[in-house]
Amino acid sequence: MENAIITIKNRKASFEYFLLEQYTAGIQLTGTEIKSIRAGKVSLTDSYCDFENGELFVKNMHIAEYAHGTHYNHEPKRDRKLLLTRRELRKLASKVKERGFTIIPIQLYINEKGLAKLDIALARGKHAYDKREAIKRKDFQREGERQNEG
Repeated sequence: MENAIITIKNRKASFEYFLLEQYTAGIQLTGTEIKSIRAGKVSLTDSYCDFENGELFVKNMHIAEYAHGTHYNHEPKRDRKLLLTRRELRKLASKVKERGFTIIPIQLYINEKGLAKLDIALARGKHAYDKREAIKRKDFQREGERQNEG
């Protein structure tokens, strides 16, 4: 196994949402999916988590088909089950029922044991004026760093 650490981040998440609580979940994958993740062929953009029959699934997460896969290759955008404790699932389910909350994936990585883990966050969507404020703050911070350097 190589030493390269695989970390795929959802860059739009912190711009589009206020991230309130974070959890680390295991993810149920097939063999070709884990091989594609190790190759870094994953996109978390536009993915979200939803409950079905009391279980949490990540939806719309794109894992590219494995290049050397045969007819056993996986469906790129299939729903994948997330593995959390019952207590965490109950807590998230009650929060999502409140208006305005959603669960979004923030980061997918392979841990030191070689298992795929997905960091998810309970989030509330930002309004357009919140996004503009974030851009202003980032520009101001960047400008301040430039002045300190020169």
